[in-house]
Amino acid sequence: MEQVLDTYHRKPEQAEVRLCLDERPCQLLEQVREPLPVKEGKAFREDSEYKRKGTCNIFLAYDIDAGIRHTKVTERRTKEDYAIFVNEILKEHYPEAEKVTLVQDNLNTHSYGSFFKALDEVRAWQLREKISFCFTPKHASWLNQAEIEFSALSRQCLKQRLGSIEEINRKVTAWQQMRNEQKVSISWSYTTEDARKTFRKFYPEKGSMN
Repeated sequence: MEQVLDTYHRKPEQAEVRLCLDERPCQLLEQVREPLPVKEGKAFREDSEYKRKGTCNIFLAYDIDAGIRHTKVTERRTKEDYAIFVNEILKEHYPEAEKVTLVQDNLNTHSYGSFFKALDEVRAWQLREKISFCFTPKHASWLNQAEIEFSALSRQCLKQRLGSIEEINRKVTAWQQMRNEQKVSISWSYTTEDARKTFRKFYPEKGSMN
């Protein structure tokens, strides 16, 4: 926990990029009947019946220092998908970065091995040398700032029935562009000192380690 919090509150090193990464599944739900047209004074109304069309996955990476987010909608959430997403972001947006600190959870796809599985060996080694992982503790995904972005995405974009990956992708891309243009950023105030007070019963007492 402290490693994550210290990462948030320290200044970035020279030529360093700091990203929070997460992913979430999303159901594809298709309307069986067209919703009723919206009328003045009437709430949006749709039939309770819908058709399941499978699932997809949304990757999201939030740049702590620039306050921008990057997204990608994929069919699956495999090691290859993870590695390709990370590689695409770094090549397109941060080609000059010498160091990348990546805050993420302990999902089994979040490993250096994913790079070697999905990318050519030369590029995989480049990412292995450049990227430092900073893992959130188990059951503490709230420490990942990407979770805040996903919460906003869910409220503002995904609380509706979307029946195809193409629809999801259009909605997510438009949301990302709007949020980046508006320069919406996260102000993180929870510190290591706060954590030591909140979770003091889990810390050893002074002198107990002697």
